[in-house]
Amino acid sequence: MADTALTAPPRSPLSHYADRLAAATRTSQGAVRLAELPFLAQVNVRLDAKGGAADAVGLALGLQLPLEPNTAIRAGESTALWLGPDEWLVVGPPGSERDLETRIRAAVGEEPVSVTDVSAQRTTLLVSGPGARDLLAHGCALDLHPRAFGTGRCAQTTLGRTQVVLVARDEPGAGFWVLVRSSFAGYLTDWLLDAATEYV
Repeated sequence: MADTALTAPPRSPLSHYADRLAAATRTSQGAVRLAELPFLAQVNVRLDAKGGAADAVGLALGLQLPLEPNTAIRAGESTALWLGPDEWLVVGPPGSERDLETRIRAAVGEEPVSVTDVSAQRTTLLVSGPGARDLLAHGCALDLHPRAFGTGRCAQTTLGRTQVVLVARDEPGAGFWVLVRSSFAGYLTDWLLDAATEYV
């Protein structure tokens, strides 16, 4: 018997916040821009950074895995984030998770490696504009001054008491990615909207 059940299109954890995020951006007159970047591909990679697998993955992705702690490297539409001495998060455009995972697995061959699609685990908030650093500094213990956390930096930290991966984007004026677990995304978005009221 044929399966006739309809499959609903995926819905982002913050789809019902779209109007509020857009309104906050408008009322701050560009000082702070908030938006969700839903469904980014996110593939967690664990391997020995000193082995041949790291180079093989870099060649397969056209993107070297960063070896310096708390750095991010972008090439094309993909970004690799250093999460630990043997752990990275590869972020790509929506829908590319299967391709990223397949390319990584094919590249490493028999090398010991863990490759896990964690795309559904988190959503991404984009925080940009001239006031972005100040807004994030309200709830983050990291020193976010550009000398300490400039473009191309990333860190696992807390923001408004929520665990996040914070990324300083490497394009001029691109702001920050805040990767947050889907179950905490609403709480963190409410926190950001509240903290952004001083820019209105």
